[in-house]
Amino acid sequence: MKYLLIIGDGMADNPVPQLGGKTPLQAAHIPTIDYLAAHGTVGSVVNCPEPLPPGSETAILSIFGCDPRRYFTGRSPMEAAASGIAMRPGDAAFRCNLVTLEDGDLPLEERKILSHSAGSIDGPSALETVDALLSDPEFSRALAEARITIHPFPAFRQLAVQHESDISGIAFYPPHDHLGEKAGAYLPAGNDRAKIFADLMRLANRVLDHHPVTEKRRQAGKLPANGVWFWAQGTAVELPGFQEQYGHTGAVVSAVPLCHGIAVLRGLEMVEVEGATGELDTNFEGKLEATWRKLQEYDFVCLHLEAPDECTHNGDLPGKIQAIEWLDSRLVKPLLERLAAAGEDYRVLLLSDHKTLTATRGHDGDPVPYLIYDSRTDTRRGGAYDEENGETGPHLACGDCLLDMLFAQTERQ
Repeated sequence: MKYLLIIGDGMADNPVPQLGGKTPLQAAHIPTIDYLAAHGTVGSVVNCPEPLPPGSETAILSIFGCDPRRYFTGRSPMEAAASGIAMRPGDAAFRCNLVTLEDGDLPLEERKILSHSAGSIDGPSALETVDALLSDPEFSRALAEARITIHPFPAFRQLAVQHESDISGIAFYPPHDHLGEKAGAYLPAGNDRAKIFADLMRLANRVLDHHPVTEKRRQAGKLPANGVWFWAQGTAVELPGFQEQYGHTGAVVSAVPLCHGIAVLRGLEMVEVEGATGELDTNFEGKLEATWRKLQEYDFVCLHLEAPDECTHNGDLPGKIQAIEWLDSRLVKPLLERLAAAGEDYRVLLLSDHKTLTATRGHDGDPVPYLIYDSRTDTRRGGAYDEENGETGPHLACGDCLLDMLFAQTERQ
C-alpha cells in the first residue's frame, strides 16, 4: 500500500466575481482530482485554528499531524531546520523577505507594499541584492549591533537569526497579507525592541532604493527589490517523530523551506528538485519524477505545490487556475496512472492547506475542502473537489487527524 499526500498550497478560495461567482477550484478543469472526489470522500477541515495566524506555517503543521496550538513557535525556526542552520538557546529566527515598496520620495511608512517577493525575484538577482545590502558598511554595522545574521538564499525568502533575542511583546506582520497598503501600520511594533527591526527595514530601503542592482531591475521592467521585511519570528522547536507516531517513513517533495523544515523535524527525507521555484514556472516534470522515485523507496510521500498560493499573492487569477489544472494534469494524473500500471494499491489525501483569497491576495483561516481516496473501494458519492462540496461532507475541527485518516488509523472518513 502506498500513501500519497498532495497539497495544493492556497488553492482554496471564496467565490470570485470575475469567474461568475465560482471559486478557482470550481472554474478549473481538474478531471482526475474530481474523479477521486466522486469515488472517495470529500469534507472540510480547519487547518489554522484560532487564534493562530492563517498560513502554511500553522496549516502544514496541522496536516502533518502536529496540533499547531501545541507545537507552533513560529515559521522561521522550521525553515532554519531545513537549511541546516543551528539555533542556540536564546536565538530567534525571522523571515527576511526581499520586497517591493512603492517608488517615490517618501519615508518607508508612507510607501505601499507592492510585492512580498520583489516580483518573484529570481535566485541570482536575490543573491546579488542581498550581497549589495550586506556589503553596505552602515547596514552591516547595524546588523552587528542588533546581533543579527542574515543567511542569503537564492530566492525572495531570506532568513535572519538574532542571538540573545527577546521577541516577547513584538508584533510582526506578514507582508503578503497587506499588499497595496502603506507599510507604516505594519512595521514591527509593541515595545522598544521592535524599533531595532523597523530601523533596519528603513535603512535597507535607503540602501537598496537606488542601488545599481535595483536600478538594473527597474530598467529591465521588473519590480525592484528595494526593501526587506522581517516577520515569521520564532524560537527553536522540536516535533515528534513521524515513524513513532504513524509507523511509516517517507519523504517530502517541495520547493518551500517551510515544508522541508517540517520534514526534517519529523524525521522525513526532504527532497529538493532542480528548477522547483515555488512559482508557476516550477519544474513540474522534475517534481513528478522525484515523487515517483521516492514512492519506490517509501510507502509515504508528500507532494507540495506552492504555485497556486504565489499566483494569488501576485494577483494572477489566470495563473492560479492554471496552477490548479497543472496540479491535476501534470502531477496527479500521471502519478496515479503509474501506480495503477504497477499494480499498487494506494490511498490519497489531497487538499489545500489554507485559503488564499483572490479578493485580498492574502491568507484566510476558514475551513478548506479535503478529499480521501482509496483505490480499493468506491464510495459512489459523486460530486467534485471544491469548497461547496467540502461543506456537505464530514467536518474536522483541526487537521492534525488527517494523517490518521490517510493511514486508516481511524474509522472516520
